[in-house]
Amino acid sequence: MAAARSTFRESVRSLLREQLLDAASESLMAGGWHQLKMADVARVVGVSRQTVYNEFGNKTSLGEALAMREADRFLDGVATTLDEHPDDLLDAITAAVEYTLTEAEVNPLLKAILTATRGGATELLPFVTTRSGPILAAATRVLLTYLNDHWPEIELDEAERALVVESIVRLVVSHLVMPLAPAADVARQISWLASRILRQPSPER
Repeated sequence: MAAARSTFRESVRSLLREQLLDAASESLMAGGWHQLKMADVARVVGVSRQTVYNEFGNKTSLGEALAMREADRFLDGVATTLDEHPDDLLDAITAAVEYTLTEAEVNPLLKAILTATRGGATELLPFVTTRSGPILAAATRVLLTYLNDHWPEIELDEAERALVVESIVRLVVSHLVMPLAPAADVARQISWLASRILRQPSPER
């Protein structure tokens, strides 16, 4: 009985957390980071402001939770894109990078987060820079899983594979934060660089 009550409480709390994140997401997309208020999130869901603080601690932690939830959804799309190219590693990397950069510009929540960081919202900037560890780790796992599943013959040991993949992910993130060229061009450039490291035939740049 006690276990059932505990499971029920966890389910209720999980549902509440999702509702709070949904409300915060709508607020962020509508008015930007600076207009997002904990009290407004509470009012939309129908709970007290203290309930929001109890769940997330502060606005910065709420933003981090938003970024992580959207990153998880986003990376599902990256994994699907990679798996659509099981026989051509560089095509897979090109497609995944282009998907990442393009989706970041059209996904309303991702665009709101990135626009805020480019505009000087210092509370959000660490989520894609100094405190981006969880997102980087998740993205690295997605690409590393694809590489190990489809390209075990590449002559790199486990540590070398992890280093190559993490370097590619960090390079993509840098273009997310500060884009300098069209997504398709960046994707081809990163794929060309990957071909040098992975000793694969170079794609046309």
